[in-house]
Amino acid sequence: MTDPKKDMSEEIKTNVEEEIIDITSDEALEDPETGDLSEELEQLRAERDEFRDRFMRAVADAENSRKRADRDRREAENYGGSKLARDMLPVFDNMKRAIDAIAEDQRETQAALIEGIELTMRELLNTFSKHGIQIVSPEVGETFDPQIHEAMFEAPVPGTKAGDIIQVMNVGFMIHDRLLRPAQVGVSSTPA
Repeated sequence: MTDPKKDMSEEIKTNVEEEIIDITSDEALEDPETGDLSEELEQLRAERDEFRDRFMRAVADAENSRKRADRDRREAENYGGSKLARDMLPVFDNMKRAIDAIAEDQRETQAALIEGIELTMRELLNTFSKHGIQIVSPEVGETFDPQIHEAMFEAPVPGTKAGDIIQVMNVGFMIHDRLLRPAQVGVSSTPA
């Protein structure tokens, strides 16, 4: 005698196995109402790939924006005061002229005034160095460099070669690694 529960269990198991086989067959992917499910699956995959691509582009754009903002912040920090610094250079030039014009006999009679001018000049130079401004002070005899010097005139001078600095009229200035003002120089035009 057979057990009816066991027979029923075997029948259910066989039916489930047949359903699994039916689901995994190509015929099961076809739905009479919506068409081919594999086509819909391919569309979903294409849409997923498009979203993934858009996401990756958005992440790259965000990273580029962050890098650009960092670079802009650093540039603003280093070079934001360039206009003010450029406007302060004539003050330096005038104070240097004033100090250079002091005669030795005036140093004794006007000692307090001269000391005040020199202290003010020293403070101006300290402020420049705090903000990354360095003086470009070429020496007579150095070679002319168009990147940091401005030729104000050329003259043939015996004992020099073409391109040598023969006179320094005004010092130049750099702010960090950028030229704020070129040094104004006279250049030798003596042929080699």
